[in-house]
Amino acid sequence: MEPRIVFLERGSVAADFPRPAQPHTWVDFPYTSPADIVPRLRGAQVAVINKLRLDAAVLAQLPELRMIALAATGSDNIDLAACRARGLVVSNVRGYAETSVPEHVIGLMLALSRQLIAYHRDVGAGRWPTSRHFCFLDHPMRDLRGATLGLVGQGSLGQGVARLAEAFGMRILWSERPAAAQVRPGRVSFEQMLREADVVSLHCPLNADTRGMIDAAALQAMKPQAFLINTARGALVDEAALAEALRRGDIAGAAIDVLSVEPPPADHPLLAADIPNLILTPHVAWASAEAMQAMAEQVVANIEAFLAASPRNRLA
Repeated sequence: MEPRIVFLERGSVAADFPRPAQPHTWVDFPYTSPADIVPRLRGAQVAVINKLRLDAAVLAQLPELRMIALAATGSDNIDLAACRARGLVVSNVRGYAETSVPEHVIGLMLALSRQLIAYHRDVGAGRWPTSRHFCFLDHPMRDLRGATLGLVGQGSLGQGVARLAEAFGMRILWSERPAAAQVRPGRVSFEQMLREADVVSLHCPLNADTRGMIDAAALQAMKPQAFLINTARGALVDEAALAEALRRGDIAGAAIDVLSVEPPPADHPLLAADIPNLILTPHVAWASAEAMQAMAEQVVANIEAFLAASPRNRLA
């Protein structure tokens, strides 16, 4: 019997998915609610998902499922231990956003340091025609050259950001994991990075050690003129603490592409209108047209490898 492949979140990726070479049946659902996961995956051998949560209780109701093909790199929404216990293959995609995410991070750094949002807002409000000079200097700007960038996470995305930042003349500090017993060569302690960095950018996975790593204490340890950038996972940051730190001016600004709940509730702490110097983008750092197409092709390559009994990019 041909394997049944079900993509539960097709609408989350604007790319063309080639079809596996092996005989199969492919079913797309633009959107799937948590309540519809089990009914839609019944009888499927392969599930293609992005951010939907598949925990042990859900997996127990899907005895025919043999593979989860992630249309993402992160896997914190999958119960990998439950998958391993039943021999369920989980494959992710890797490296597809090595250009997209670093470019987005640099764009956010520039937007913060050059005060692009503030100046754009003022010009739109009619401030320029009333200026007595050819320019107005209401929002002090800073150069990236000579600034120190603290990076948490030394994978391909962190390294991509470092390469671009070095081209701007920035100094790079690679941070050790929070509360690490030892500092590995080439890195500094998390605490030292917070003290010295002019920009802190997060590129690490979400797990028990990193959840809430940027809390009130970490924000207070940062320089008052420092910026925080998060394009990794929302729950790495205590979002309520960040909102208050920005209101108090504990740090100079933040640019956030990910939140702990997505889409966020209307009363999310970082959606409040009174937070200064905050840029929010809706989890799109990865989503250039080129990156999405590369991701789609890698998802299908992972499925083809599984169907050929040679799974690749395995997490379980």
